[in-house]
Amino acid sequence: MELIPENLRLRLIENSRASQLSIDRDGNPPDHWPVIKLFTPDAQATWLLTELNPDCNVAFGLADFGLGCPELGYVSLDELSRLRGHLGLAMEVDSGFEAEFPLSDYARMARQAGRIEA
Repeated sequence: MELIPENLRLRLIENSRASQLSIDRDGNPPDHWPVIKLFTPDAQATWLLTELNPDCNVAFGLADFGLGCPELGYVSLDELSRLRGHLGLAMEVDSGFEAEFPLSDYARMARQAGRIEA
């Protein structure tokens, strides 16, 4: 079973391609809105992902490992699909998640709160 549903995977890939094509005057890529929220049901880890490079199955987004310091970065979806919490439960998709802000806003709020609150 795939970790990310195909329709959301395609949106992540579209965002990745858009980032490669549209850089602003200062050299910054677009500030995409998160497409998907992943979490560990038996741990305190959460990811808000905005982009996916399908060639290497690596996504970009905001990661929160439950340690009080959320960070932006890249993550291998292959590694996430193998990740288990302390009860052995697999990563899940938050099917009710709908982004309300661009990723930079989630990152700012998460840094202030010490965790992702989405």
